[in-house]
Amino acid sequence: MNATALSDTLLDLIQRQPNAEKAVTYLTQQADAYPKNPATATFYRVFTALPRFVGKSLIEVPPATAQEIQTLRPGFTVDGWTLDRLARVWWLLQLPANDQTAYTSTIENLFKGAEINELVALYSALPVLQFPEHWRFLATEAVRSNMSPVQEALMVCNPYASEQLDEPAWNQLIMKAFFCDLPVDQIIGFRERSNERLARIVIDYAHERQAAGRTIHPELWTLVKPFVTESNKAELENLFRTHGL
Repeated sequence: MNATALSDTLLDLIQRQPNAEKAVTYLTQQADAYPKNPATATFYRVFTALPRFVGKSLIEVPPATAQEIQTLRPGFTVDGWTLDRLARVWWLLQLPANDQTAYTSTIENLFKGAEINELVALYSALPVLQFPEHWRFLATEAVRSNMSPVQEALMVCNPYASEQLDEPAWNQLIMKAFFCDLPVDQIIGFRERSNERLARIVIDYAHERQAAGRTIHPELWTLVKPFVTESNKAELENLFRTHGL
């Protein structure tokens, strides 16, 4: 990923938003000043203060810009974001990555002290942060979180989990998405990372819902279908009979 090119594209997108002059002026001033005095406290202060200067309006993403972002970072999208979320992700791209320890500790401390909107921005940024393997534990923390916006930031339209989580963590994410009624069809890798262990978990979950008289989400069948065999076909025909088997 070309972080510089992506940063330029995101800043251009910010500049295209209605009444963005104040936001762009503030961002460019901070980006110019930070390398001259790269204090960690300054980086944190700007990250925290950004909503006051850029606002929280929903952004408009021209199709050409969306395509450019996809080209620079496949799977990454900013559709549906607010301006402060976009600006915070852009600001994270300004952090030098020449020292891995300093880079990761700076961002880890942001996670530790973040309020919910800051966490949403941080988890949204995982696909564009350097040292992607380093953030796997934090990603699993989001799966366990009870904060719906944080879960959604990691799970929905975010390529990081599919690319980096191991199979047990991925399976936990998928099941948590069903439990929390998130739009599972918007989880990147939902079909591609189906696996036999997850299919068994889904079947048990579907049995539990059937026994409780609850509906069975049709997308559960998507995860089971590749693993239907002659020995379990009759059972699954009964379990998913209204869902396309």
